[in-house]
Amino acid sequence: MSIQIATLVELLKFNRIMTLKTIDEISSLTDPQSALAFRPGPGRAHIAWQFMHTAITEELFATDRLRKTDSKLSDLFSLYEKGSTAVDEIPSLDVIKNTLSQSRENLLETIQLIPETDLELVPAGLQERGWSYEMALKILCWHETHHQGQAHLTLNSWKAIH
Repeated sequence: MSIQIATLVELLKFNRIMTLKTIDEISSLTDPQSALAFRPGPGRAHIAWQFMHTAITEELFATDRLRKTDSKLSDLFSLYEKGSTAVDEIPSLDVIKNTLSQSRENLLETIQLIPETDLELVPAGLQERGWSYEMALKILCWHETHHQGQAHLTLNSWKAIH
């Protein structure tokens, strides 16, 4: 594994630690499902959607965009992929943690298959966006921090009114 890919993997691991800290904080609440269901405003995504969207985006990249392989999570794609609307059904903390774990495992497996010499290539699954492997990995690193921040802010808003 190249130093560049190894660095991105380490960033992904650190980002996940921060996401799991937020999930652990929610786990310690008296009513974690209420917090997970909280929306910052009408029609906006709830906290659970933020976490599941992170997981499903990683799964889509691992199984469809960076390489073509089947996913065991494909039944969740339409619920949490980009552009989806957060439904009222709230997954449990266990489902969220398991989905994050499974999708991350798949993503790390996929990343390790990318040779350093291919980083500038645009995989078939990203032709429309024009993103190289390198750009896709950078975006994935940013993506989790973006949605973890949204979940964290939304959790703070929930706490302020509860």
